[in-house]
Amino acid sequence: MTTNTIRIYNTLTKSKDVFQTIQPGKVGMYLCGPTVYAEAHIGHMVGPVIFDTIKRFLVYCGYEVTWVVNITDVDDKLINKSREKGISMFQLATSMTADYLANLQSLGVDQIDHLPRATDNMDEIIRFVQELIEKDFAYVNGGDVFFDVLKDSEYGRLSNRSVDSQQGEGGDAASRKRSPGDFALWKSARADEPSWASPWGLGRPGWHIECSAMSRRILGKTFDIHGGGLDLVFPHHENELAQSRCCHGQPMVTYWLHNGLMQAAEAKGKVGGKNDRDEATHVNPTGVSPALTNSAETKISRSKGAGGLAKLIEKHTGERIRFFLLRSHYRSTTLFGDEQLAEAGASLEAFYRLIQRFERISGLSFYDATSLKTNKTRSEFVAPESSNETIREVVRLREAFLTKMDDDFNTGGATGDLFEMARSLNRFIDSERLEEAVGRTQPNLDLFAQGMGILKEMGAILGIFMKPPKQSSNSEDSTEILDGLMKLLIQVRTEARTKRDFAMSDSVRNGLTAIGITLQDGKEGTTWSIERS
Repeated sequence: MTTNTIRIYNTLTKSKDVFQTIQPGKVGMYLCGPTVYAEAHIGHMVGPVIFDTIKRFLVYCGYEVTWVVNITDVDDKLINKSREKGISMFQLATSMTADYLANLQSLGVDQIDHLPRATDNMDEIIRFVQELIEKDFAYVNGGDVFFDVLKDSEYGRLSNRSVDSQQGEGGDAASRKRSPGDFALWKSARADEPSWASPWGLGRPGWHIECSAMSRRILGKTFDIHGGGLDLVFPHHENELAQSRCCHGQPMVTYWLHNGLMQAAEAKGKVGGKNDRDEATHVNPTGVSPALTNSAETKISRSKGAGGLAKLIEKHTGERIRFFLLRSHYRSTTLFGDEQLAEAGASLEAFYRLIQRFERISGLSFYDATSLKTNKTRSEFVAPESSNETIREVVRLREAFLTKMDDDFNTGGATGDLFEMARSLNRFIDSERLEEAVGRTQPNLDLFAQGMGILKEMGAILGIFMKPPKQSSNSEDSTEILDGLMKLLIQVRTEARTKRDFAMSDSVRNGLTAIGITLQDGKEGTTWSIERS
């Protein structure tokens, strides 16, 4: 049984609409994936983490969800980069796709059902272009095929732009177009470029037609949700929408969802504050906001020096980065920086300490599927019949969490309820003295397990607390911890010497020497150093 309380902000209607699927109980969802010409950066993870969470929530609400993320593996950027590297476009695409998928796995993005590649769908793409030509929405000129935007009376509705304001491709293609806003569906082959045979000669597809063709093949002519970054509203999604609507005579998508872009925390004009956490503020209800027009100036991109995602994951761990991306509403701008990641990591540590307390008190593994009762769907949940104040509070916070998610997938607000849940469970441990044998009664343990089960169930919707956390390799954190430990050991040794406990003093020194750390006693006190081999 599915819930009908979900409301989604729809870029097409510029309003929050009640979520109603085309097929009862089923959801078709498409997210624009990367053009795989270089290693993924953190900006590429925003959409996948958000839509992975959206799918988890919809499944929890009882829907059967099919989620598609495409791979653009033929494009000008790919061709140019492969030439720079002296390898084929196909080799480059294969390598960079592997990098992208590895990073998704590290961030717990494992709900994708289909990952179609453009080069594997060339027959479908060519068929789609041919249909547009036959229906007089596209025309051929010199081996190129263009979509005629003047034939689409609704063109510009998604991005809130008029046809007169459109700017099309320049260069040689401009002279072959009927109007400046027309865009390429098929590009004639150039020397030394990958190409495929078509009714219009050798060539390759334009960017926009790839997504229309692949989404139709897997999800049908009309599907429920199409997602992507705010910077894709125009021209990519506007053009997708136009060619699909004109080809089929029906809407392409019911709900268009656009996540905010990522911005360096120190960038000029940054946004922040409480509102970013609870509700997106950058979408103007009368149309696409100015954020769309200046996105190129603010978003994290390779040209801005972003990259090294694998190293970032190694430093901070995938779960920390995932939690960082979910702590704000998906439509708000995400501020990225070491301080923000460190804050997310510190927040997660509070949950980890609660989980450790649970395991220490109960003797059970929080991550073992059999240790705690959790529900796969929303309708399965039955509130515990308990007069205990903590359990009643945890149940109330669960409802608050789900209400936030019902309201346009507000993960930022939902994580706040998760924090309150953790605080309530920590207070229960302290008030009932569960860390002591006297308080560790079976009724108390059962209540504690019920509360932790609800915490785990809500965490699974966000894709966190799924397995024991990995330790980060943050060198700054490691140095700070090591320095603190050394100060503590030096203090222990100094106190031992003051008490003339030379056996203890020597034990500390010898133990450190054995692992390569040398102590030096001087007038200013004791210092330490690591002996490098």
